[in-house]
Formats: sequence, C-alpha cells, structure tokens
Amino acid sequence: MTTVAPAIAPALRRLYLVRFAFALVWAVLLFATASDLGPLSVPLLVLYPLFDAAAAIVDSRSSGSTGPARGLYVNIAISSLAAVGVAVACSDGIPAVLRVWGAWAIVSGLVQLIVGANRRRMGGQWPMIVSGGISTLAGTSFILQASGDGASLSNLAGYALLGGIFFLVSALRLRRAA
Repeated sequence: MTTVAPAIAPALRRLYLVRFAFALVWAVLLFATASDLGPLSVPLLVLYPLFDAAAAIVDSRSSGSTGPARGLYVNIAISSLAAVGVAVACSDGIPAVLRVWGAWAIVSGLVQLIVGANRRRMGGQWPMIVSGGISTLAGTSFILQASGDGASLSNLAGYALLGGIFFLVSALRLRRAA
C-alpha cells in the first residue's frame, strides 16, 4: 500500500477528527431532543447534511488534483439537497424525515464507498469504505422504519455517532499511513 501524500494526510486527518467531534456532539444533542420535532431537533436535523456538504467542500479543496473530486462534488450536491428535503420533511413529521434521511444515507453512503475505494491506496480509507456500506444499509432501515409504528429520531443519533467513530478510526489510520 502506498501512503497518503504528505500534504493531504494532515488535512484529511484534521477533517476526520472535526467530523468525529461534530458527530459526537450532534448525536448527544439530537438524542436528548429526539422525542419530537421541536425548536432544537429541527435545526439539528437540517444542520447535519449541511455540515456534511461543508466537509466535502473542505475535503475537495484539501485533496486538490489528487482527490476524487467528482465524488465529492456529488456528495456536496446530495447533502445540500438533503438539507432542503429534511427542512421540508420536518413539517410532515418524523416518518417523512426518516424517508428523506434514509434516501440521503443510501446515496451519500454509496458515494462515500466509491470515494473511499478510489482513495484506498492512499491509506486509512477502509473505515470510510465500510462506513459507506453501512450507511446504505442504515438508510434502507430508516425508510422501512418510517412505515412502522416506532418511527423515532433516536436511530439517527446512533447513525451519526457510528459514522463519527468511523471518521475517528480513519483519522487514526491516516496518522500511521502518513
């Protein structure tokens, strides 16, 4: 395995650590307010995909010409659309939010899997590949959960926390790869 280009590794490591910290705080806040769509949970739900889009922008700028720019640009578009979709879905209730979130998780998970696979020679990307695969499965479960009686936002908090842990693991692996 080749290592991450010296200029890219520290930038990706920092970004992944920031993403972990954000996911941790976000998950705790959402879990505390997940019983309904209220004045704190709605902005949190919209903020998460916006943060994902912003992180993809930072990633594409950090990676420069060596990165998988097309996948990151797709992720920026998908996450931006998801933020709008979640904002609209919040007015229709938790099942609508879960459907939109699920669709976003499926598509962005596939993109993450592809970007990670394209970067695998750089090192530290296996957690991103696995996370992308899990995201597609989780998205499907959110859509299915929306059809049942137990529709809850709590699972989104767990999803974000698990994704954050994958970013932390990838950051630690990047440290070794660099």
